[in-house]
Amino acid sequence: MTVLITLAAFLLDSLLGDPQSWPHPVRWIGRLVLFLEDLSFKALAVPGGRDRLHLLAGVVLGVLVVAVSGGAVWLSLAALEKISFFLWLLWALYLCFASFCFRDLVNHAGRVEKALSAGDLGEARQALSWIVGRDTGSLDDQAVRRALVETMAENFSDGVVAPLLYLALGGPVLAFCYKAVNTLDSMVGYKNERFLYLGRFSARLDDLVNYVPARLSALLLVLGARLSGLDWRRALTIWRRDGGRHSSPNSGQTEAAAAGALGVRLGGASSYGGALVDKPEIGAELGETTAGSVRDCVRLVRRSLHAALLLAFLVQAVILHFAGPFPWGWGLDYE
Repeated sequence: MTVLITLAAFLLDSLLGDPQSWPHPVRWIGRLVLFLEDLSFKALAVPGGRDRLHLLAGVVLGVLVVAVSGGAVWLSLAALEKISFFLWLLWALYLCFASFCFRDLVNHAGRVEKALSAGDLGEARQALSWIVGRDTGSLDDQAVRRALVETMAENFSDGVVAPLLYLALGGPVLAFCYKAVNTLDSMVGYKNERFLYLGRFSARLDDLVNYVPARLSALLLVLGARLSGLDWRRALTIWRRDGGRHSSPNSGQTEAAAAGALGVRLGGASSYGGALVDKPEIGAELGETTAGSVRDCVRLVRRSLHAALLLAFLVQAVILHFAGPFPWGWGLDYE
């Protein structure tokens, strides 16, 4: 049953993407983060000891958001299972569907590349700004494509493999605990004046929960390169050499594998909030990104996704065989 729900959720994501008019649990998590963030700053508007207090408040913020997110999913599934199996099935399917963002990522990449191909650099920069954190207003064609390849590689881990892995291990409950951590990091996990202390716990927690998925994703990208006819040996070489050359312990893993597979140089100087950040180059000896690089990257992540799905189903099968089901993760009562 859980395998079929996961497969159906991926099919829905492939068909629908992320309809903006639909309610989305991740947006609800984002509203909770904003509310607690504002509450924290109001409560901590006191003289003296601000750094230590903000660190403590950041821990409370992170724990509350993850606990509320996971708890709400478990309670809703458990309640619906008591009322109607059909309602439980629909809600479980929607939660699984909402935890992935593969189609939406590919759609955004298509919008950016279409604008570049039409010579509309301004539109390409605007479309790119929806999916990256860096400043896009001064990027040229190559820099836009480089940023696009980097975010596709990183989001293959954050938006596909990690949710899929946690879903396989602990159902929608664990998957949305992960989504809560990921949302926290994207909203408060910055090293700026506002979030340096309040967001530190969330940033470290995100590093921890993505440690295994990031490396697994890089390995899947190497496999995806083999399946899609790209240079998988170079992908493996660049991953092993440059995977750690990033300020994040995880982002560089998938970027390095993708750089090797596509034969493009990633990293370098980027602007975030007006501040220039000089990131180490990944695949420094490789070429610049082109329109073909973006098309190859889409093909690469598609093939890697197929391998990720097979791996997730294998993990679920092993858990069911050796440890039995995880009823808490799906809100089911097996007794």
